[in-house]
Amino acid sequence: MATIHHPAWNKFFGSPADPSTALVFGEKGSGKTALRLQATSEIDEFNKANPSERVFVISYDDFNPYLDNFRVALHSNDTSQVLGRWQLQDHMDAILSLGVTQLIDLLTAEKIDLSVLSLDQRRDLLLLSALYDASTGEPIEKRWSRLRRRSGFRPLWSRRDLQIGFGTTLAVVALIALFPSLQSWSLLPWLLVPLVAGWIYWGWRLARAEWYARDIRKGLKVLNRDPSALRWELLWFQPSELGGQPMPTASRGRAEERYELLRKFQGVLNTLGYGGVVVLIDRVDEPQQIEGDPRKMRAFIWPLLDHKFLRHPGIGVKLLLPIELAYYLEKEDKEFYDRARPDKLNMIKPLRWTGASLYDLASDRLRACRTTPSANGDARAGDSPIEKAADGWRLRAFVDETISDDYLKDALGNLRTPRHLFKFLHRLIEEHCHRHTEDQPRWNVDYDTFRTTYASYMRDLEAFDRGYGHG
Repeated sequence: MATIHHPAWNKFFGSPADPSTALVFGEKGSGKTALRLQATSEIDEFNKANPSERVFVISYDDFNPYLDNFRVALHSNDTSQVLGRWQLQDHMDAILSLGVTQLIDLLTAEKIDLSVLSLDQRRDLLLLSALYDASTGEPIEKRWSRLRRRSGFRPLWSRRDLQIGFGTTLAVVALIALFPSLQSWSLLPWLLVPLVAGWIYWGWRLARAEWYARDIRKGLKVLNRDPSALRWELLWFQPSELGGQPMPTASRGRAEERYELLRKFQGVLNTLGYGGVVVLIDRVDEPQQIEGDPRKMRAFIWPLLDHKFLRHPGIGVKLLLPIELAYYLEKEDKEFYDRARPDKLNMIKPLRWTGASLYDLASDRLRACRTTPSANGDARAGDSPIEKAADGWRLRAFVDETISDDYLKDALGNLRTPRHLFKFLHRLIEEHCHRHTEDQPRWNVDYDTFRTTYASYMRDLEAFDRGYGHG
């Protein structure tokens, strides 16, 4: 995780203090997921060393729930139609949902003092929670109510609609108690007039919140929000507050509201000690509705390639994409390039490993395996020639001297990816073991075994590239 990085690591990762966007195209097994895991690990180390300037990491790599909700919202089983209507704001809704849910989990687990947030930021946090919290660990209403109480935002006694309603009701009950003559059936309808009038404001707010909740539910197609729960949460906000807020409603249906909500989210994070946000996007080919089809991947990911979003201040988006999408990128027209501006992104196309870098990677794998447990359970360096070679951290010791360094590194370079490298090495060691006995062991691979195994694997790799093998 910490010792071996791809040669283009610095271009991909950049500086955590100033998150940047990177666009990576790599074939299967080239190490895209390893880049994501290494980036997460590096950011964790940075956060420990810089507690007041931490980086908030959002892993956007499980797309199935959002695609399923989107399909249900469109009432369509046609995958091409569903993906064709997917837009940038849908990606932004999914990212905000992941970020908000993760933040609230963090606030709950670490009991962070929310008094550091201003009143406006506490309102923003509760609004973001009402819109985007997608936790499944407990009911959303219970989780939101606990967050509201912890933030100290608008306690129950400050609800003006309830004050008017209950105040009017108590006044009518007090009049009836003081003047028993008012209990006659002829005067009862007149007593209902002030009672109904006292609750009209609450009824108007309830109807308005209901309309907002349904409009938001239609606008947030990628989330399965319960309109009834959302309605009661919206009732805690004053009408003037909701009127001036960017709401992701279906009646507007634009990305501008999401940008404003994203800025609110960043404002809350900044106050809590997070100076930047990194969004890691991976496993684009795995969703059930995409099934590895490059055309479907293009329809799903292309809305994300928007210069305004990818260059949003304080956010670094790391896109780890299959190599098949690089072909579509090269075929796009001027209008697409003007919108996406890939020339301003840190682009790695393709994510290719050299023979020397794969050699170092294989040696690092040996180093990770260089110790063996002793009889008493302690780790110690092994005594066999293979274990000594591993302890020396060198792949060179595993192959015969007749195999030159240049030939070895050129052969590894033709394997292209770590996945093929380790599959080949596994096959090579297995073949070598089949050729020798325990009574007459040989502790390095001879040229003939290397050459024949390598030729066989390259034929399989060529078949895989043509679509006839399983890789």
